[in-house]
Amino acid sequence: MNMEKQLLVTNDALLLELLKQRAKQARLWILDMISVANSSHIGSAYSIVDILVTLYSQFDIDSIAKQVYPRDIFMLSKGHAAAALYAAQATVGLIPVEALKTFYKDNSVLAGHPIRHAFPGIEASTGSLGHALSLGVGMALALKKDGHPNKVFVLLGDGECQEGSIWEALAMATRFHLDNLVIYIDYNNLQGLDQTEDITGKDLSKRLAAFGAKVQEIDGHNYSEILQSMNNCVLGVPNAIIAHTIKGKGVPFMENKLEWHYKCPRGDLYEQAKKALGES
Repeated sequence: MNMEKQLLVTNDALLLELLKQRAKQARLWILDMISVANSSHIGSAYSIVDILVTLYSQFDIDSIAKQVYPRDIFMLSKGHAAAALYAAQATVGLIPVEALKTFYKDNSVLAGHPIRHAFPGIEASTGSLGHALSLGVGMALALKKDGHPNKVFVLLGDGECQEGSIWEALAMATRFHLDNLVIYIDYNNLQGLDQTEDITGKDLSKRLAAFGAKVQEIDGHNYSEILQSMNNCVLGVPNAIIAHTIKGKGVPFMENKLEWHYKCPRGDLYEQAKKALGES
């Protein structure tokens, strides 16, 4: 990733418009994927779309496609939102658009949770919550030991942060000064059965800082703020970005509704969602 380029493009109008269009297309693809498959987690997928398309706009896609090492690495730890990962990668050509139609079908490599190396850029099999950050620590440590400047990005869910392995991994990242580890937390404040803050409280930022991370808080749907968060990463410690998001973002009747952790938009609901996304 070219840091000089990031600093230049943070408020570039053409880039911001491109990201908006990519996010809109990704949400439309996700709607079709999940509706056809009669699967779940559309709310979880929609909350991270803007983060994903922004991150992938800054990655060296050619290096990812060719599996060149060293390269920047991204892992989606909240693997139940895999549809968003597949759609975001399709916007930059890592996954063929036609392949999205196989989502969740028998024998498809585009399963409900990511399968490592199903396509270049799917770096880990995830979905057992709390695992990918530990993998990210190992990868970041290897890059640092080998003297490479590349970074490892891991996207967590806020509910996922209740897993003890998250904090064990972060303690290790601090111990080894892994400033090449960048953690994004999808803070939509809704998990499987309740509001996240009603389960673990509102002190996530303090807890992350207590474990040694440099913490930022951003609007996870604001492309400029997401880009700037990449620029604002500091040296010497792991970086954690709490991205405040809206579950179901983009479809008004889904937004901030716990039920869309599980429900599938079909029939009239599918048509309403498609119309909402088309007019956004």
